This record gives sequence, structure tokens and C-alpha cells, in this order.
Amino acid sequence: MSTYTSLLENIILPLGDFILGTKYISELKKWREIQWLSEVELLKKQEESLKHILLHSRSRIPYYKDLKLNDHTDPYVWLKQFPLLTKEILKSQSEKLINPNNSQRLIKESSSGSSGFQSTIYMTKAESSMTQAMQTLLWEWSGYRPGLPLLQLGMTLNRTLVKRIKDKLFRTIYQQAFNINEHEVAEALKFSSRRELFFGGYASGLYSYALLAEKLGIKVSFNGVISWGDKMFPHYRKKIEEVFATKVFDTYGNTEGFVIAGQCTSGQYHILSPHVYLELLDKNGNEVAPGEMGYVVATRLDAYAMPLIRYYLGDLAVREESDSCECGRKLPILRQIIGRDTDIVRTRKGKFLIVHFFTGIFEHFPSIKQFRVVQRNLDGIEIEYIPERDFDKDLLNKISSIIEANLGDQLPITFRVVDSIPNTPSGKPQIILSELK
Repeated sequence: MSTYTSLLENIILPLGDFILGTKYISELKKWREIQWLSEVELLKKQEESLKHILLHSRSRIPYYKDLKLNDHTDPYVWLKQFPLLTKEILKSQSEKLINPNNSQRLIKESSSGSSGFQSTIYMTKAESSMTQAMQTLLWEWSGYRPGLPLLQLGMTLNRTLVKRIKDKLFRTIYQQAFNINEHEVAEALKFSSRRELFFGGYASGLYSYALLAEKLGIKVSFNGVISWGDKMFPHYRKKIEEVFATKVFDTYGNTEGFVIAGQCTSGQYHILSPHVYLELLDKNGNEVAPGEMGYVVATRLDAYAMPLIRYYLGDLAVREESDSCECGRKLPILRQIIGRDTDIVRTRKGKFLIVHFFTGIFEHFPSIKQFRVVQRNLDGIEIEYIPERDFDKDLLNKISSIIEANLGDQLPITFRVVDSIPNTPSGKPQIILSELK
């Protein structure tokens, strides 16, 4: 551990947690120990946590109280009595899913809407700290530690004072992934080539950087690349690792507070089982066997402000038959994560627009229930949309203006109202449909 990292973890971050009322560093240190528990200890911890969250939900959360479910001594049997929680239910029943007896101020978190539906959840500061700590733990499997230089791609264009201080303390070079173009990639990678560092961001954003770096002939290597947010396809991984002469460490989770799994040095996706209980189900709701593909249903075991029980993520995944791994962790393993293909919109001037470019705009227009961006050529895009009852067509002009303003260029856009948007094989609506060859 470097002198600066030690100073950050033992003095600066504990002081920050004390001032902000958070538990980031204590949670991170706790999870560093949890990851090495034995299989028996992990199972015991998961079972106890599942029992507590189900009891809490049944007795205190209005939505679950109204279900009038019978208790059961076996929490895994009891869990099966709970119906699946979809994004539509989460959106329509959000108030009834919040603990009415919670006395703490809650933090609001909204998903990017990259699944086609935007959802909002609430967490306490402590619960939010847990998710941040677990995310950092997964990043650490790449060799990263807080305080090591990190080039990060993100969607927060305007960094608040707190975020700017955080970037400074964590030695993070923050680059926007809203509009990836040759100039910004060249500047970011030119700066990055001066020292060794890690690179992290949305999988599609990292891939776009690799494509442009290759096109521009930029030679730069990273200590490791950490991906999140969308699917790390094999061709994404191959290109990133070739161009940046490094290894990709993918993570799997979502904005609703689930930090599900991450890749270790052996490339295995380990599930953080003391934090989340995963079910992989067939179309009839039955658990599939290890090695078989199933729909991902997750229960967060440590969220008491707004419990999400049997939350249907819509992804498909395959559980590994054995949890044995060369890294030494006994955490269960996902063999494969089959998410949605977000694809990328391209412009004639060589700009790359990832799915989060569009969801970052449409999240501010709740009167549009769903949308899909269709690109058939480089001359423009068509946006299909499903309106809510309070929809006003004047919003379409506003959306076009915002897209062009963020793009910094004109992009012909046509809008088409539709009754439905087809799903991907995983059951999620497709946000970008690219027909470019």
C-alpha cells in the first residue's frame, strides 16, 4: 500500500465519513474480510440476512404487508411466496415500498433508464455507503486501490463541489462519456500516457475509446480496465485489451442498489452473496440448474429503507456448476451474464453516442414511458416512443434541441409514436437498434 493510499484510508476517508455521516471506509474494510470467508460462513451469513430482510419487509413495509404472506421457518421457502417485483411495479408502488418508520433522511437514486423503464429507489446514507464500498471492492480485484490514479468515464457533466473534492482525493481524472469524439479521446489519452493508471467506465464507452485510439494511432497502456453499466461483449473486451495492452475486469450490478458480481484475476464472476441473493428462473418461474440459462431475479439483503424482494432485472445469466476458483474466494460464481446489447449510434463526423447519452436526456422527461433509437444510416436517427397520458408533443422539439446541444452538432431526428417496443431475447426493451454494417 502506498503512503498516500494509507493516509487516505486511515485518516482522510474516516474523517470524511464522520463529517458526512457515512460509513464508506468501514464498510470497505469489512467487505475486504467478508470476501475470504469460507463457504459455510458465507451461506450462514446469507441465510440470516435473508431471514431478517423478509421479516422486516413483511412486518413494516406497506406493499409487502398488504400481500398477507404466511411466515416460514426456512427463509428460502418463504422467499418463494413473494411475487416478482418488476420495474413497472417499483415505479407505481414506490411510496408503499418505503419504510414509513424510517427516521433518517433518505438518498434518492434513479436508474439511467437503459432498460427502457426509469426507476427510483431510496436508501439511507449507510446503505448508500455499502453500495459504494462494494463497488470499490470489485474494482480492487483488478489491482486498483483508492488513491491510485484512475481515468474514469461518466455521465455527470457538471461536477458538484463534493464530487470535485472526491475526484481530487481519489486522484480521479473524470471524462464525460456523453459525447465521445476524437478530440476528447486524444486529449484524455495524451494526458494518460504520462503515467500509469487504471481506466474505468461504461463498457460501450471504453470500447468507443479503444476504437478511436486505434484509429488515431495512440499508444497507451493501463494497469487495468474496469467496466460497468452495460454488457461487456467479447468483441468489446478483445479490442480494449488489444489497444490498451491490459486486462478487462468487468462488474455486474444496477442503479437500484444491487452490486451483484465482478471478475477476479482468474476471470470468474463472483457473486457478493452476503449482499444479494440471486435466483435464475425459467419462463415458468422455476429455478434452473447450474449450467442452464435463466432470468436474473435479485433480492438485496441489506436494504431496509426500501427493500427490493425478488426484483426482476430482465437479464439472462448462467450459474457455474462449481464455485471453486484459483483466486481462493468461495463466493458463488456466474459463468455467463447475457445482458442486453445496447449498441452505439455513430455520426458522420466520427462521434460515438452510447446508450447512456440518450437515457441521460430522456430521464428528465417522465411523460415518455419508453423509447428506442433506430439508426439505419449516418444521415440521422429515428426515435420511437410510447407516450404517457400527460404527454405534450412540444417536448419533442425540446428533446431534439438538447440532443444537438450535447452532441455539439446537428443530427436529423424523426420521432414516431408506437404502441410497443420489442424486447431483446433477455426480455428487456432495446434502447438502440443499429442497422449499420
